[in-house]
Amino acid sequence: MAGVTAATIARVLVVSPLPQLDRLFDYRVPEAMGDVAPGVRVKVPLRSAGRIADGYVVELAHQVDYPGPLSDVEELVSPVPVLRPEVWALARAVSTRAAGSASDILRLAIPPRQVRVEKSHLAASAAPVDSARETTPVPPASEDLPPGALEALLEARGRAALQPRPGVVELAAGPEAGRWVGRWARLLATAAAASLARGGSAILVVPDYRDQEQLVHALSDLVDPGDVVRWDARQPNPDRARGLLRAAGERPAVVVGTRSAIYAPAASLGLIAVWDDGDPLHQEPLAPYVHARDAALVRQEQQGAALLLASHTRSTETQRLVELGWLEELRPARAPHPRVIPTADVLGRERLAEQARIPSTAWRHAAEAVARGPVLVQVGRPGFAPGLVCGDCSAPARCRRCGGPLRLPRRNAPPTCLWCGVADPNWRCAECRGGRLRSRGSGSQRTAEELGRAFPRARVIVADGERTVTEVPDKPALVIATRGAEPIAAGGYRAVLLLDGERMVARESLRVAEDCLRWWSSAAALAADGAPIVLVGVGGGLAQALATWTQPAFARAELEDRRVLRFPPAVRVATLTGHQAAVESALARVAGEGVDVLGPTGEGEEVRAIVRFDYAAGARVAGELRAEVVRLAGARRKPPPGGARRGRQPVPLRVRIDDPEPFEE
Repeated sequence: MAGVTAATIARVLVVSPLPQLDRLFDYRVPEAMGDVAPGVRVKVPLRSAGRIADGYVVELAHQVDYPGPLSDVEELVSPVPVLRPEVWALARAVSTRAAGSASDILRLAIPPRQVRVEKSHLAASAAPVDSARETTPVPPASEDLPPGALEALLEARGRAALQPRPGVVELAAGPEAGRWVGRWARLLATAAAASLARGGSAILVVPDYRDQEQLVHALSDLVDPGDVVRWDARQPNPDRARGLLRAAGERPAVVVGTRSAIYAPAASLGLIAVWDDGDPLHQEPLAPYVHARDAALVRQEQQGAALLLASHTRSTETQRLVELGWLEELRPARAPHPRVIPTADVLGRERLAEQARIPSTAWRHAAEAVARGPVLVQVGRPGFAPGLVCGDCSAPARCRRCGGPLRLPRRNAPPTCLWCGVADPNWRCAECRGGRLRSRGSGSQRTAEELGRAFPRARVIVADGERTVTEVPDKPALVIATRGAEPIAAGGYRAVLLLDGERMVARESLRVAEDCLRWWSSAAALAADGAPIVLVGVGGGLAQALATWTQPAFARAELEDRRVLRFPPAVRVATLTGHQAAVESALARVAGEGVDVLGPTGEGEEVRAIVRFDYAAGARVAGELRAEVVRLAGARRKPPPGGARRGRQPVPLRVRIDDPEPFEE
């Protein structure tokens, strides 16, 4: 083609939410525009829309098959490459698997441009490299794993599922000496330091900032602080941009962050570790809804790094991979034996238990332990009264604005909607028109008041969504915490009380059993060695799995039940929502062997259907659904016959593959 010479064709991914633009477009690079390289930001024209769009150069080509003239790249935004080849390959693969767009993944992987940060980076890159900088020393072997297990995993670039020993450990060296972290954090930090010593980067993915802080503290004992990169959405954009450029550098680094950290650049990747993959915070809430664990599985196959899925409670997804032989099972060198005391069938037979949800056994252990140090009390919900009912007819109290459940955030506060947060001081029952409310259940604040009266000499600390507490000293105290918000106690808790178990297991969800076991196991893991862990009011297989610390066996039984019922993760699922004609058209495309459909259900303009399909059919089903989304999106942009389109047209079809709760009530 005339005018196109070698290496002057840039293949660009346009940053756009439109599914029909999720492909590479060819543009000519003008001769006067130098420094155009793969990964840089550019601006390119879109002839169909008559506007200039942002994009990333994915690759440079030497020839083009398109017979017509090419548009020129409009502008080189920055010569700094921010899209690394390994990140592009990962974004393309996981978005295709999830029937989504690669640009939605790159939105998580690449922060907005920061000019000052890029200028500083370019200046530092031009400076002489300090070749005298020491390499990371090989860390000591972990006491929690069999000798040589970690080294063998890293050397073979293997894949393993690990259940670390419960407990907390004190950091004895580095700037964080004297701090306490979970034993799991010390183990993952040791693995990352070992990878760094071998010349490979490490990516450590955790559910939230509390876990991230523990890992950063644990790493301070083992690696240079300059080799640790924080990566999470809570950071300011300049810090995120610095982290991106540091992770993309030639020197290996340890990236520690929440779910988006799995997309951090790392050419020499030696280890990927995901902590507590069953936590729903690992599930991306935005399209294409990719779980961090699934992205980690894809990236491990692409780059050949070692993969470690670690948790106190094994998820059914991890158990499936273990049973397939895809993951190796790693056990602690010493089998843990936490002192768990179930109190099933006791609650309700004692007067104190009826009043405060705590049987005499738990009272006795708490009274003995609080004299020596902190005691953890885990509750199900924050606030004063997490549930309200009509005082006259006992109907659930609902918000008059959105229909959500009402609760009391604190004593003497007006009832507030749990969903929309709007207070309703003049509430009236929709059934009997009564205005009297009665509390149902106790939240963290009410539990703190009750236990404060029962133990008047003990300090009471509340840790929930409204009060953030990450650490407590080794002093007598009652720590009332909601699930997942439990702070670390110096030396470990002297006792752990797990309340509201009956309410937790009553939640309508396919994953309720493994979620409850995960919440309780995580709280129990914070106890000191030999400390009593009292599980109140729950028996059966759940209590047995916690008491014997055999969570993998429980996951095995849970997965077998899912296979019988053909529920995930025994199969994959896709949720289709939209206009009835669009949903039915998509269902017709995916019909075939290994695929069955539930629905469509719903009334009016929007219906929903659930597609269940075998893993072997995953690529075909995702491809067909994506093709249907693109077709419908293209048709939606065409003006109707006889006139221009009016207003913004609704999306006719939304697809979510691997929906975590497709069967939730």
